[in-house]
Parts: sequence; structure tokens; C-alpha cells
Amino acid sequence: MDIDVNANLEVVGKFCYLGDMLSVDGDADAVVEAIRIGCYKFRQLVPLLTNRRISLIRTGGLYSSCVRSSMLHGSEIWPVRKENEVALQRAEMRMVRMDVQC
Repeated sequence: MDIDVNANLEVVGKFCYLGDMLSVDGDADAVVEAIRIGCYKFRQLVPLLTNRRISLIRTGGLYSSCVRSSMLHGSEIWPVRKENEVALQRAEMRMVRMDVQC
């Protein structure tokens, strides 16, 4: 395989890496997208999460395995700042309080 060392490379401001959009300036736009995805999953599961016939242990496990895991998917590559961490915590607290308008 021949590699052309004189090839022109395209410079981009954002790129997709392992399914997440990363920006050159280190901005964590993925956090905003993660909150949106987590809220979407939460709204899908509200009938199960509010069902009184399901124990709190199972409800917590359902929340953790479906909602929280979808919010944190790929987070190991995020350059998370303190304000991004606070935004994630606020979104999770809105879900815990059953505020569907997250």
C-alpha cells in the first residue's frame, strides 16, 4: 500500500469519533446531545417508571440501565467541563423528580 505524503488533508472544526461529535476547540457538544437522548428515553419509559406495581428497586434499575446509560454512552471521550457536569446533574434531577419537561 502506497501512502502519498504530499496529500492534502482537510481541516475541519468538528468530527465524528466513535459515534460522538467532537470539536477541535474541546467543546463538549456531546453533553447537550446526551441530555436530549436521556430525556427522550426517559419520556418513553415514564409509564413503567411511574407504575406502582413495579418495585422501586426494579424502577431504579430500569432507570439506571436505560436512561442513565444512554446519557453516558461514549462519555469517556468527552472533554467535560464543570458546567457540562452540572447540566447533566440538573437533567438527571429533573428526571428523578418526574418532571417530564426535561
